[in-house]
Amino acid sequence: MTVEEMGELGSALGQFLSGFRKCFSHAPTFRLFGLYVRGLLSDLPRKSVEPIALAAGSTVRTLQQFLVFHRWDAAAMRDDLQRRIARDYLPAPGVLGRSDPLGVVGWVDETSVAKKGDKTPGVQRQYCGATGKIDNCIVTVHLACCHHDFMAFLDSDLFLPEESWHLDRPRCRRAHIPDGVVYRPKWQMALEQLDRSRGNGIRLDWLSFDEGYGGKPGFLLGLDRRGQLFVGEVPRHWACFPTLPRHHSTQAPHAAKRADNAAHHGKPFQATRWQKVRLARKTLPDQFWHYKAGRVHMSDDGKPVGNDYWLIWAKNPDTGEEKYFVSNAPPGTAIDLLLRVAFTRAGVEHVFRVVKTETGFDHFEGRSYVGLMRHMTLCQVVFLFLAIHVDRIRKKKSGHHPGAGVPGTEHPLSTLAAVQITTLPL
Repeated sequence: MTVEEMGELGSALGQFLSGFRKCFSHAPTFRLFGLYVRGLLSDLPRKSVEPIALAAGSTVRTLQQFLVFHRWDAAAMRDDLQRRIARDYLPAPGVLGRSDPLGVVGWVDETSVAKKGDKTPGVQRQYCGATGKIDNCIVTVHLACCHHDFMAFLDSDLFLPEESWHLDRPRCRRAHIPDGVVYRPKWQMALEQLDRSRGNGIRLDWLSFDEGYGGKPGFLLGLDRRGQLFVGEVPRHWACFPTLPRHHSTQAPHAAKRADNAAHHGKPFQATRWQKVRLARKTLPDQFWHYKAGRVHMSDDGKPVGNDYWLIWAKNPDTGEEKYFVSNAPPGTAIDLLLRVAFTRAGVEHVFRVVKTETGFDHFEGRSYVGLMRHMTLCQVVFLFLAIHVDRIRKKKSGHHPGAGVPGTEHPLSTLAAVQITTLPL
């Protein structure tokens, strides 16, 4: 990065952060906000409070107090962030063109961070995707979105385990967890995040998710009630009815079929031929998937729900991998479009990789729920700044770059993030 570009970046950062000034009632706290954000943007190997403070010539205690005790509104910052994204970086709802067949695609997903000890809010032994096993970790639930090459990190929440935390309110209070923060299933948290984003003007043409969410009928029905179109993966044991039972009653349970059995043997699938879809990827060779699709009724507690859905059975002939997707798109929707939406979900892993490797998302070391939530919100702010300026740098380079949105380490993002704290004046 040239000296000129570094100077432009410093000026751009100051202007960008000034948009959040109203979240702070005192100027000294706002200045600490700038210091912390510059630390998250820096090339420090560890972006927690102590190394950020020491690198910036501040006291560690002052920055700790900023994150936990100073008065500023992280929820208002998140809302402002979402409103800015909706206003400046996403199209008006329902505006699709030939070059924009997918529109705005949202992703619901969770990530985990391994932790030692028992003081970090929400920590317990549970499945940790970061290590691929049951481990001592925290789990957070997130909403993100993409439109063309632009990606945004919209919302973050801590999953609060029921027995080890929710039912132990004294432990919660020691970690500064308010009494109003209670255990909720992750899919309910995701619906709450969708509602918040909508309240701030975010309109998603599609929502996609993995089988951990697709396997929950309450989540799918909740999206239906909100009128949110979705394409999500479901587990092979997802229960459905390829045809409605004779004399079916919504009050009486029936023998539903698993998704894999329905796809292999159900009438809607037996009558259809395999189709092929080509999925373009930015940095890897294109993929080809074969698929069949049929309309089925979802089973909720053994009873068919009123609406029918697309069930899509997809197979990768090169790897033998099979996936099952469900969508509430209306009959007549092109199935290859639904699969393109479904496979964009790989982008959310991109988002997690960037926030962890470039913004210090997983470097939080405190014992306060308030501090953790504020840290995650500040990482969202940094992610948006990087997304905006990666796009600008890409356009200044010669024409085309193989990356998209906010990709991984092969992208100019790494250059953008690797700056010293003191080189970014406010």
